[in-house]
Amino acid sequence: MQVVQTAKHLGALGIATDIKLSKDEIDYAQYDLLHFFNLTRPADILYHSRKSKKPFVVSTILCNYSEYDKHHRKGVGVIFGFLPPNSIEYLKTIARWVLGKDHLASKDYVWKGQRRSIVEILKSAAMILPNSESEYRRIIKTYPCRLNHAVIPNGVDQHLFQRNNSVEKDVNLVLCVARIEGIKNQLNLIKALNNSRFRLLLIGSHSPNQKPYYDECRSIAAPNITFIDHIPQEDLLKYYEKAKVHILPSWFETTGLSSIEGAVMGCNIVITDKGDAKEYFGNNAFYCDPGQPNSILAAVEKASISRYNENLYDMILKRYTWKQAATETLKAYQQTISV
Repeated sequence: MQVVQTAKHLGALGIATDIKLSKDEIDYAQYDLLHFFNLTRPADILYHSRKSKKPFVVSTILCNYSEYDKHHRKGVGVIFGFLPPNSIEYLKTIARWVLGKDHLASKDYVWKGQRRSIVEILKSAAMILPNSESEYRRIIKTYPCRLNHAVIPNGVDQHLFQRNNSVEKDVNLVLCVARIEGIKNQLNLIKALNNSRFRLLLIGSHSPNQKPYYDECRSIAAPNITFIDHIPQEDLLKYYEKAKVHILPSWFETTGLSSIEGAVMGCNIVITDKGDAKEYFGNNAFYCDPGQPNSILAAVEKASISRYNENLYDMILKRYTWKQAATETLKAYQQTISV
């Protein structure tokens, strides 16, 4: 979503963009600059940045999966509990490659490893584009080096997500729009709201390698929990309009796009207290500890009986739209190319 919406709104500003997958053959001569997304997949960035010899920027999207990996994985994944985060990501990358689930663009990555590859990218990038200052601080703390950066906020399509005040909110309806996977923590959310007064709608498909997690979620869900497969954004509107609460109790969030969407549609927002979301929502959201179902339930209870904060609505339309994100991205491009 971040890639697609950034490209779309850059186009509206007169910038020609193409979206490419890392495995695509690319005619680099067509472009003035490359824009990579997701620093945790450095092999792809290493390959294309070297081959193109073009200036590049990186939207880092640096999530911290370590708490989930160390304390909540099952099966073979329990070995992650004994490894540092960079080693965990390295093993995941190599495993995907060996099992044929992903290609490995840069073979240098095998001997350089995750950390050295990321540091090389950071030192070579013209600029990094984290989604928040909080994310930037985590990057320089984890990978100390001098970096040019510009914060590019995540956003909402303000033309699609328009609040309809004529629709009465259901104080018992709770919405969670997210892929069903361990990091998003739907399992503890279900435990928190099972057999409560709330009706929980979980909208999203499971990740390809998270079918066992999805099955566990289904197996423990009480009758007041409903699963809805991934649906187009346009079809989400009716659910956002009716729900009083939207929740993302993830083990980590850089932002949570559906939290922004829910907020602009008039939902009270419950979000994790781990990650960067506080920089976006401040005191305008309700926070929960993702490891404690009682904390999740208490936050939902409070959000369901609280009035909607109009300051949050105004702030999102001012700061967190894809148009604003594209405008700030263009400024970063101009700085990069003018150097």
